[in-house]
Amino acid sequence: MTTAFDPYDLSGTPLSNRTVMAPMTRSRAFGPGRTPTDLMAEYYAQRAGAGLIVTEGTQPSAVGQGYPDTPGIHTAEQIAAWRKVTDAVHAEGGRIFVQIMHTGRIGHPSLTGLTPVAPSAVQAQGQVYTHEGPLDFVVPHELTEEEIAQTVADFATAARNAIEAGFDGVELHGANGYLIHQFLAPGSNRRTDGWGGSPLGRIRFAVETAKAVAEAIGAEKVGFRISPANPYNDIDEGDPADIEATYAALVDELAPLGLAYLHQMEAAGVRELVGRLRKAWPGTFVLNPFTGSDPTGPDALSLIEDGTADLVAYGALFLANPDLPARLATGGPFNTPDRAAFFGGDHRGYTDYPVSA
Repeated sequence: MTTAFDPYDLSGTPLSNRTVMAPMTRSRAFGPGRTPTDLMAEYYAQRAGAGLIVTEGTQPSAVGQGYPDTPGIHTAEQIAAWRKVTDAVHAEGGRIFVQIMHTGRIGHPSLTGLTPVAPSAVQAQGQVYTHEGPLDFVVPHELTEEEIAQTVADFATAARNAIEAGFDGVELHGANGYLIHQFLAPGSNRRTDGWGGSPLGRIRFAVETAKAVAEAIGAEKVGFRISPANPYNDIDEGDPADIEATYAALVDELAPLGLAYLHQMEAAGVRELVGRLRKAWPGTFVLNPFTGSDPTGPDALSLIEDGTADLVAYGALFLANPDLPARLATGGPFNTPDRAAFFGGDHRGYTDYPVSA
């Protein structure tokens, strides 16, 4: 029987086990020019026992930043700083992909001095945290054809930068209501040109971005994250039939590219859709299972044993347990995540979680 503790060949990248540290924004890129710090290198190196680490969301351009103190991968300064992180993880025997996250309309001009961009000029309902406190989302600038092409190019450049920084690969963030997801969803994509309308139009930005990144660094180094039916950040994807049609079309278009993996963040009540997408996807399928307000726990290991997924991603439990694979192997005990320290701050609730005896 296949277990979570068996090694895995991820399109040529050897993984020591089948657990994934899910991408988690921590807002601690306090270095100059939004660069990773030595503390971030320590944080990721502590968790190198994961089969694969996927970093926090990392912006491919200045306008792609949506939260305070998140790192970029679009300047020479940032590339050099990330090299310290990847070197630290590799020194501990780990593998690490950077998640490239353009937040699109989620953000605020006070963070960057720039107006957020989106497929359509549709304001998200809600607020974003800034150093000035919570502020309402603004009406975003609708991307022109030329700006869409530049944004795709920014993703490809960020991917090349990631390889220069020593990453084993990249994950494209097409989930959680950020730019790629905004193109996928009819509620945020009201375009009537070739980038909107039908499912084929709405998936075009995701597909073109994946193609450009795969061409830039090799498809075997590219993962893609989705979250069908996840309403986070005011995303409206329509009814279940619309959602299934959109993601079936997306998987059909991405499948021939030979990407390293498809990573689904499961929303409530979509396990049947998980099964259909898993069946349609020809390569490695990573699942971040839905667990409500509770962290994903040891019971999720059965998803590998029964073939629901090839790899299982853990978020908050990995945050709080640097040696999570070892703890999973023995059934715990597990440290409790300190939610008050999730975003921003110092080493507390970041690098000071104890390892098991």
